[in-house]
Order: sequence, then structure tokens, then C-alpha cells
Amino acid sequence: MPVFFITADQIHANAVTITGPLLDHLRASLRVKPGERIWVGDERRRRCHIEITHIDRRALRGTVLDQRTGPALTTPRLLVGQAILKGERMDWAIQKATELGVAALIPLVSEQTVVRPKQGRAGAQQERWQRIALEAAQQSERWDVPTVAAPSSAMAFFAAPDQTALKLILSERETGQSLGSVSFPSSPADTITLAVGPEGGWRDEELAEARARGFLPVTLGTRILRAETATIAAVSIVQSRLGELG
Repeated sequence: MPVFFITADQIHANAVTITGPLLDHLRASLRVKPGERIWVGDERRRRCHIEITHIDRRALRGTVLDQRTGPALTTPRLLVGQAILKGERMDWAIQKATELGVAALIPLVSEQTVVRPKQGRAGAQQERWQRIALEAAQQSERWDVPTVAAPSSAMAFFAAPDQTALKLILSERETGQSLGSVSFPSSPADTITLAVGPEGGWRDEELAEARARGFLPVTLGTRILRAETATIAAVSIVQSRLGELG
């Protein structure tokens, strides 16, 4: 069974209380009962094995049998700026990037983005993407859940001041360094930012702005991949080079 994420304030000494959507999922979908045991985790990278003692429509209560703390981070955080993809492709990219261990995702609106957040619905869309990341983190038994930020324009994303140690932009039709040959930072205090474009690729002015802001153009080779495939291939290469895969 996966690890279910709760907040630290739901853990009190040796007792856990679960309410809200997770309670509904455990009751209605998984039909857990008193006496069963599940794992829960919180934002402090703390994981508890609990035995359910009570469950009704209002709350699930359990007793902590075992508590563990996640291992210390040993590699840089990977942040992905993902141009918004059409329909299920974006959902799939967020899900798989979460499984591969990214620390945060920023949905980007670029010049050639086909689907754009509708007026008044950006918040609801962000919540949906965050829920997808949460479910993927639970299923893959991560110690944490990546943050899915509010959608941003690509230009604003490139120009945002940060302390990123290495900034990369995937550009399949440009002459760039192979992602497999880039020199990566190694400190867990560092962040690597990877920008991945939409189905139609980046516009020239977007690439120029990214370069001006310190992004290094990189490629995955001679093949032109679908946008969501490029995301997962690039994240896999970075995580492998960092020692998080393989």
C-alpha cells in the first residue's frame, strides 16, 4: 500500500487523525477498517506506520506503531519549468516527473502553448495538478511531495531572480550541448532548473531571453521527441547523472 500524505499537525504524539479528502478516499475507495495498518507521511519527511483504531464519516484515528525520518538529501533539487501541454499529456508529464523525483514544477505559458489557463480557472487547474503530484508521490513512496506552482509566462520564468546553480533549457532544434555531457553541481543545497518547451517548441525570442538570463541550451540528440517524452527523458538523464536513478 502507498504512503499517504498528511500534515504534521495531524500527528499528536502517538496518535494520528485524518480528515478531509484523504479520509473519503480511505473510506470509500480503499474501504479500510479498524485493525488495518497504513503508512502516512508529512511535510517534515517523517513517516509513520499506524494501526487504524476508529473510522467514521468525520475522522479516521490511528495509533503510531513505528516512526521514521527520511534520509538526508544528498543531491541538488531539480526544478522543472514545463510548458503547458494539451489535456492528459500535461497530467502525464507531472505524474511521471513526480515519480522521478523532481522537487517542483512550474507550468509555463509560452508563445506556442496550445492550451492556456482560462480566466478564473487557473487556481482550480493548479489544485488539480497538485493533486496529481500528491497521488504520484504517494504511489511511488516518496518522502515528500513536489510543489506545482501557479502558471507563469515563460518570459517571467526566465527573468525571475533566483539562486539556481545551473539553468538549462531543452531546445531540440537548436545547436546545444548534449544534456549527457553537462557538468552538474553536487551539493544538496544547490538547485538545477530545467525548462521544457511546448509541442511547437520555443520561439526565437524566448530562447534569446533564456540565454540572456543564464540558461544553457541543451539537447537530447538528433531525434525530435514529443514534448511530454522530452520531459521524462530529460528528467531521467539528469536524475541518473545525479545518482538518483540507476
